[in-house]
Amino acid sequence: MLFQQIANGIATGAVYALTTLGLTMVYGVLRVLHVAHAGIYALGAYVGLVAFRFLESFWLSLLVAMVVCAAAGILVERFLYTPLLHLPRIVPLIGSIGLFIAMEEAFRIVAGPYALAYETEIRFLSLGLGPLRLTAPQSLIFTVTMLLLGLLWLLLSRSTLGLAMRATAMDADTTATFGVDTRLIVSLTFAIGSALAGAAGVLIGVYDNQVWPTMGSIPAYKCLAIVVLGGLGNIPGSVLASFLIGLAETLLIGVVAIPFPRDALAFVAMILVLMFRPRGLLGKG
Repeated sequence: MLFQQIANGIATGAVYALTTLGLTMVYGVLRVLHVAHAGIYALGAYVGLVAFRFLESFWLSLLVAMVVCAAAGILVERFLYTPLLHLPRIVPLIGSIGLFIAMEEAFRIVAGPYALAYETEIRFLSLGLGPLRLTAPQSLIFTVTMLLLGLLWLLLSRSTLGLAMRATAMDADTTATFGVDTRLIVSLTFAIGSALAGAAGVLIGVYDNQVWPTMGSIPAYKCLAIVVLGGLGNIPGSVLASFLIGLAETLLIGVVAIPFPRDALAFVAMILVLMFRPRGLLGKG
């Protein structure tokens, strides 16, 4: 049971990591808490489900969902955040919350208020190390997450685009003086972060075998707590915090059985970090 709960925690943490990365990247370049990111996550799940029903291929449906979510992220940046960035930071935050609520209602109206079955057979090898074994769906989630994280690391650390993104996150005005199109960099950041959120939505839909209109409600606030826990704008910190929260939830609730709501653990951890290490686990980016 202990090793099975560890496997569950790894899979849960992998989904948290994919979802949280977009929030971290957006905060890094705009210093805005992108609550509507959770709506993009749910959009990815719905697009993946529809694409799978037509294409009957998980990998193609995953790709379609990521592309659609990337486009949606660019639209959100252009038509929601860009017009509001000159205003106090609370204004884009309120706009983001409003967009997220509107997206939830749109999903409810278009797809119906009930959960839709995500019926797909996962043909993937189970991974194991001694008594610790990941089931086929868990192995799929872990493998896809590690692949996407690896590609993101290569992009940020080994490419000119990654250098421009890191420079824009540090100081957009100074970066622009070197001829970098910072507006394009911000749009690409939204696109990449939204694509990762779309992938997370598809993976959690497959893992839970269902998609529902309010599936982004819990990630909307839990991922904000994880971003703070890892260090605002710190990508490695967000990944570390995601896996720690995933493992803590499954072990403390599933093994120790503490009388505490599962989804509140991230906020308890966030409060403790703010009290004793305000810069986050790995510090701010």
